Amino acid sequence: MIFELDIATTLEQLLAQEDTDNDKKITIEDSGPGEFVIQAKDGTSHSLKGTYHLSNLLQELVIAKNEGKSTATIPLEHLEEPPVQRVSRMIRDYFWQGLTRSMDANGIETLLNDSKNETLDELTVLNVYVPFEDDLAFDYYSELKKNMPLEVIRLPEKITPEYVRSLNDKPGILSLKLEEKDGVIKGVPFVVPGGRFNEMYGWDSYFESIGLILDGKAELAKAMADNFQYEIEHYGKILNANRSYYLTRTQPPFYTRMISEVFEVTGDKKWLESHLKTAIKEYETVWMVPGERLTGFGLNRYLAEGLGKPPEAEAGHFHHVFGKYADEAGMTLEEYEKLYSEGKIDNEVLDHYFVHDRSVRESGHDTSYRLEGMCADIIPVELNAFLYQYEIDFSKLIQDQFNDSFEYNDNKYNSAYWKHKAADRKERMNSLLWNDEKGMYFDFNIEEGAQNIFVSATIFTPMWAGLCSPKQASQLVRNGIRLLKEKGGIASCDEESRGEISEHRPQKQWDYPYGWAPHQMMIWKGLKMYKFDNEMQELVYRWLYMITRNAVDYNGTIPEKYDVVIATHKVFAEYGNVGTEFQYITREGFGWMNASYQYGISLLHEEYLQKLNDLESPDKLF
Repeated sequence: MIFELDIATTLEQLLAQEDTDNDKKITIEDSGPGEFVIQAKDGTSHSLKGTYHLSNLLQELVIAKNEGKSTATIPLEHLEEPPVQRVSRMIRDYFWQGLTRSMDANGIETLLNDSKNETLDELTVLNVYVPFEDDLAFDYYSELKKNMPLEVIRLPEKITPEYVRSLNDKPGILSLKLEEKDGVIKGVPFVVPGGRFNEMYGWDSYFESIGLILDGKAELAKAMADNFQYEIEHYGKILNANRSYYLTRTQPPFYTRMISEVFEVTGDKKWLESHLKTAIKEYETVWMVPGERLTGFGLNRYLAEGLGKPPEAEAGHFHHVFGKYADEAGMTLEEYEKLYSEGKIDNEVLDHYFVHDRSVRESGHDTSYRLEGMCADIIPVELNAFLYQYEIDFSKLIQDQFNDSFEYNDNKYNSAYWKHKAADRKERMNSLLWNDEKGMYFDFNIEEGAQNIFVSATIFTPMWAGLCSPKQASQLVRNGIRLLKEKGGIASCDEESRGEISEHRPQKQWDYPYGWAPHQMMIWKGLKMYKFDNEMQELVYRWLYMITRNAVDYNGTIPEKYDVVIATHKVFAEYGNVGTEFQYITREGFGWMNASYQYGISLLHEEYLQKLNDLESPDKLF
């Protein structure tokens, strides 16, 4: 059955009847009659019933309207589509497109409207920073400047923390890869997380690439890896994101996984060879420099460079930190904070505090009581699992694709070299991070010389990397899942580890009761690898049920994070919940949430997919 509907008239009638709270959405919080009659092409009428079907109608009308149409031609199968199929289809056909950007003329238009940019004389001026040696980018953006409100700045050949601090009052975007073909310059595309996150982020990009590859968009995942390569070659690291204030900060390393998984689809060996060299460079120059991110224990830590407070933090975010020192100096908070941030006040205690704060942000887990105030002193389980995966990937790629011999930077590597590195890391992790009594991995605090007994979802990352013995994996599953499993999946940590929340000890967004897509995805992969199928099916189902239920009840909403304890997207910790503020239809979802959905349904057995379409509660199934 096909419906041809006048968009303006139908929208007006539908919203007047059903959107009783006037938020331009149809959700379970509206109190309309919940039934709307539409006319088919053949003259027959059809009654749509319930929040889900009515919100689908709203979305389909707006999709047609956004395509410039005045009449929407809508098949009934889209209006009464099973929820799993609809959520997946929207991600595949609309959300990825809505999240795709490029650092060329088209992409700059979007960035000019970004809320994070400064305004000058009521006109937004975008500062575009270009690497010292990238003449193509400098000339291209300089040409754009003739018709756009841009300021184009060439970075110095050597980028120091002092220089990056000098940019705090003129923040801007960092260029990414441009390509010239047939005389036309275009930006190599990338996917952003969504909402206010309008840049290419570090570890988000890897998890997004999983969903892109599953959705037949491997070329876009490949392009993102090309932008990673550009960042390493020009900025020295994969950046937290391509903003000027992130020049001293990287993110959790997933580059080898990304290029391996892209190569599995494309088979482009020349491309792989180029990226493998860059990945070895990143491994050696970012992660394996003694005394920096490589500790004296032979294992790694997060250690972001930089001076002063992170400039991206909201106004007032650090008032509780500066208060005492401002009072002692007889200054206002704002005055003291400004002078400290400009390097005009020396304060070693604050310097130490902000090393940890920036390092938490580098970890991607910003923020969590697991890392608060000590991140640079912590040897994290997950970081070392990720780098073990690097070493295994290097070994496998060199052996399988390059006849066990690979040259880079006058060095010749074989698979045995990297296997030895991985074996050494595994031994050190088992010695320092494995707790045999509790049957779990824990971070190690260098200053205290002891494990930090904090049960986090990151304890499962060694399973993801395949470094656990079968016995260790069994213990992790037995001991860890019972502490972290909630109605909507795995919580970021358990309630006991998080501790009491109060006015003076506020909730952190990477702690209980919140759950995040990358944790779920890595845990599922680890469970699959070690053949814990029943546990994997349950955890996948719980996560997908929560996403599907919230999308059905709330006009297709797919946000950044969830409260997994009560299985809701209504999250109010710290920075709110990106992806919930929209009218009529979400055009993006949220990057790694989209990917987790597509990955999850690829793992779930058919019987559970049907139960998911029926929205059968996990509490009744498991």
